[in-house]
Amino acid sequence: MTDSATPRPRRRIGKILLGGLVIVALLAGLSAWFLHARYTRFADTPLAGLSSDGTLVVARGDSFQRVLGRLREAGAVEGHELEWRLLARELGADARIQVGEYPLDPATTPRDLLVRMRDGKVIHHRFTIVEGWNIRELRAALGRATPLVQTLQDIDDAALMDALGKPGVHPEGRFLPETYLYTTGDSDVDLLRRANAALETAVDRAWESRAEGLELKDREQVLVLASIIEKETGIAEERPAISGVFNRRLKIGMRLQTDPTVIYGMGTAYDGNIRRSDLQTDTPYNTYTRDGLPPTPIAMAGAAAIHAATHPADGDALYFVAVGDGSGRHVFSPTYAAHNVAVREYVRRYRSKFGQGDASSGNAAEAAAGGDAAPPNAIEVEAATGAADGEE
Repeated sequence: MTDSATPRPRRRIGKILLGGLVIVALLAGLSAWFLHARYTRFADTPLAGLSSDGTLVVARGDSFQRVLGRLREAGAVEGHELEWRLLARELGADARIQVGEYPLDPATTPRDLLVRMRDGKVIHHRFTIVEGWNIRELRAALGRATPLVQTLQDIDDAALMDALGKPGVHPEGRFLPETYLYTTGDSDVDLLRRANAALETAVDRAWESRAEGLELKDREQVLVLASIIEKETGIAEERPAISGVFNRRLKIGMRLQTDPTVIYGMGTAYDGNIRRSDLQTDTPYNTYTRDGLPPTPIAMAGAAAIHAATHPADGDALYFVAVGDGSGRHVFSPTYAAHNVAVREYVRRYRSKFGQGDASSGNAAEAAAGGDAAPPNAIEVEAATGAADGEE
């Protein structure tokens, strides 16, 4: 009797232990469920404390803790640091957060933000180099660009080209006009390096496909002529025709006699007017007093102007002048006599609109020419009309 009763207390203890284990398991399961629910809710709940136009900047060398600290400063109070770290590890973002500036708004969730930072979906800013700008205008625009890191304020053009790895190269015309995207942390030198590489690619492509019989000797001359074409017209379909005029002039040894080169040689002395004395004052860039192309480009030439320089239109025109009807277009002439007729017609249109006056310079003349087309200069007007309209 005594021996057969002894197992009963042991069975009761076993049941109690088993029941305890079940309770512990249930509690652990409930805790795990609760923690998982909280973690999931954290991962996919918008960070309501963020402002509608905020950003988060990740700098080179930032630790995850430093990034999270900046996020807290921006108003994101949700989530324990452990939850952020677990989510980052789950998404593969813990060691792959990329440098840059990221958009923040109250609809952003922790999951969204970490995926953006893992994939480098940063904010891109735009900077446009305008066709026809000179280096002074380009540098001034760069100085106003934000948040571009500024490094060029206190260095001259020679040092600028040194920074680009182009020592001794004249900076004019060395950057391709187009819109460039950049991110926070990029510098003005970074952007110019890309613009210079894009320019060299455009020139190489144009040179490799150049037309037969081209008078230009090398890529440098392509760039110089392209810059002149860029300054002579804003009408896309006219560029090959203007290129044809200059190519024919170079071929027969005729001076280019193009006003934009004279203006460039005047530098900051140019006040919007070009006078007879300016045309007769010799500078390295005055194509009225010197043969051939000027020594360097005179502006930033776009890809279309570069292509036109290497693909001149066929024809016999050696002269061109603005129509003066507001279209920005030009009249092309094969002879000096025909050119004089076109100049007289320009002067007639100018005077019918503005009355008697100097049809060869000033803002009014540019307006009559359509803005993008240069009016005839003082010497051309005097030769065509027999009057000294351009005298000072």
